[in-house]
Amino acid sequence: MQTIAVLGAGTMGNGIAQVFAQHGFQVHLIDVSNDALGSAIATIEKNLNRMVDKGVLESPVIEKTLANIKTFTALPEAVKDAYLVVEAATENVELKLSLFKELDAAAPPDAILASNTSSISISRIAAVTKRPEQVIGMHFMNPVPIMKLVEVIRGYSTSDEVAGAIVSLSKKLGKTPTLVNDYPGFVANRILIPMINEAIETLYHGVAGVAEIDTVMKLGMAHPMGPLQLADFIGLDVCLSILNVLYEGFKQPKYAPCPLLVNMVRAGKFGVKSGEGFYDYSESRKAEKVSSQFS
Repeated sequence: MQTIAVLGAGTMGNGIAQVFAQHGFQVHLIDVSNDALGSAIATIEKNLNRMVDKGVLESPVIEKTLANIKTFTALPEAVKDAYLVVEAATENVELKLSLFKELDAAAPPDAILASNTSSISISRIAAVTKRPEQVIGMHFMNPVPIMKLVEVIRGYSTSDEVAGAIVSLSKKLGKTPTLVNDYPGFVANRILIPMINEAIETLYHGVAGVAEIDTVMKLGMAHPMGPLQLADFIGLDVCLSILNVLYEGFKQPKYAPCPLLVNMVRAGKFGVKSGEGFYDYSESRKAEKVSSQFS
């Protein structure tokens, strides 16, 4: 099977690596930190064990999946034989542009370069490479091993052949690919993130507390998770970054981030990954930390 390189060993990166490895691909997982790579492999093993415990997988799959993953801290070595590189770094425009310049120089000329970006323009990313027709968005949903959707984003120059190849590849992973065009937020986050921002505005203006807002959306709208809890799982810093992309792209007030969200991110309250957001994840998963200030 083709070699797939995954750049970034965080939550999304290790999930993407796991899914490709489970389906028999040779995966090169890349990060600047050996500690991050070690943590990623431990997370993948833990996730696989959980799936075996639930009867979703059989135990031999664990060993086979882990054997399909190699870790690298040197980008050129990791991507030199790759058929596809999936970038899953932090949602930062300048970082992604810098990484794609490096990938363009190091990856084989026929390799496809994909970004797992949740909002940043694929056309803008492609423009810093010498192969814009081979650059595409491959936006997985979190948690990657469970969620079926892959939002496949065509940049302005993405070729039909590359788009077709990524759609076909996504299906081989057991995913449901959905082809969309390259506009701020694409489809998923153009709809989801403004809804989350509106929930934060509702809290900010004292209409209701954290638990009340989430309960209304879960029981009244049949959402599996309330918008504030979901924001914590996405990462409040990521939500803010996406809103900034939407606001910059459309210049419409409805995309302006709520001041409460801005202040929480400035204070380092990112949600699950920092231990605290709208909920407290360090002591009690049900202790609202924000609602009391505005209710």
